[in-house]
Amino acid sequence: MRPALQVHGALSRGAFAVAVLVSLAVLFAPARDVPYAPAGVDKLVHASLFAALALTGRWAGVARVVLAPLLVLYAAGSEVLQGLIGRDAAVGDWVADVVGLVLGLLVWQLAARRRVR
Repeated sequence: MRPALQVHGALSRGAFAVAVLVSLAVLFAPARDVPYAPAGVDKLVHASLFAALALTGRWAGVARVVLAPLLVLYAAGSEVLQGLIGRDAAVGDWVADVVGLVLGLLVWQLAARRRVR
């Protein structure tokens, strides 16, 4: 494996940090800054965002047993905070977050199995 793509390397930690910062910007932008999107697109954004957090978190070396519960709590907390700042808080968004998280963890696990072979 090339050194730049190693698990637990500086690049992986940086990618996770960027994913966290992007999630903060996307999840907590003021309502006036959220662009219009057709119905359902927000669920894809939520799922993709949490898949990226799960993938980069695992790449950075965060254990699954730590990462998964923290991201589930982050997802729930983000929905509560969105409601407080005047954005739509929806259980469906939280479900999309969790689905994205699970998909991200599964992709990581499949990739890890391929590397072992």
